[in-house]
Amino acid sequence: MRAIWSGLLSFGLVNIPIRLYPATVERKLKFNYLHKKDLAPIRYARICREDGEEVPYEEVVKGYEYQKGDYIILTDEDFRKANLRKTGAVEIIEFVHENEVDSVFFEKPYYVEPDRGADKAYVLLREALRRSKKVGVAKFVLKNREHLGIVKLEGDIIVLNQIRFKTEIKEAEGLSIPPAKLEGHKEVELALALIDQLTEPFKPEKYHDTYTEELEEVIVKRIHGKIPPPREEEPVPTPDHDLMTILRESLKRARQKAS
Repeated sequence: MRAIWSGLLSFGLVNIPIRLYPATVERKLKFNYLHKKDLAPIRYARICREDGEEVPYEEVVKGYEYQKGDYIILTDEDFRKANLRKTGAVEIIEFVHENEVDSVFFEKPYYVEPDRGADKAYVLLREALRRSKKVGVAKFVLKNREHLGIVKLEGDIIVLNQIRFKTEIKEAEGLSIPPAKLEGHKEVELALALIDQLTEPFKPEKYHDTYTEELEEVIVKRIHGKIPPPREEEPVPTPDHDLMTILRESLKRARQKAS
């Protein structure tokens, strides 16, 4: 695994040299955009608006337009110097109980590995987190942007979970949400029974991306000139007047599957 960042993990005056590693991997099929007429690949190019010529990647720089048509060029060193502490450290600013952080804020996890000579300090923070049963709220700069993060344990590994700022979460305005009231309680009782029947210990290893596998099967058949039929029937909404019937049937099938 290749580290994407190295620096310090700080809490109070303690600075722990660390390396960050991505904790997720994307598994997806790669598709190319083609010209429908001749199936030629579509190429995206960096074109200069001034002379219409394509610009090599190594000649592209970051510029900030401070007034119409006037730019100031910023280098990687400029981004680093904007705040040496923030660009060089993941700084824990406070500790909270994990259940206080709503799941809507979580965005991307990173594994935290101690750098050379930092084992003792790493273990110190790990054990303090374990015994306190709390997580750290941290701020850090990655890819020229400041992020908020949660420092927590996954077994014996410290994980930095990048989370969203409150300002990045949209308010749920303009949505048509029904009032929290039902005419009767029988539907709720059936729904609760169904939930109980479908309750299992969470084991993430038993879940995987089956849609990609099914899509790969479609591609293989298309390569051989076959037109695959739909794999399953398209779901239809359940009408309100059928809720009881559908709940009973769902509960029946869940019990049959369990037995």
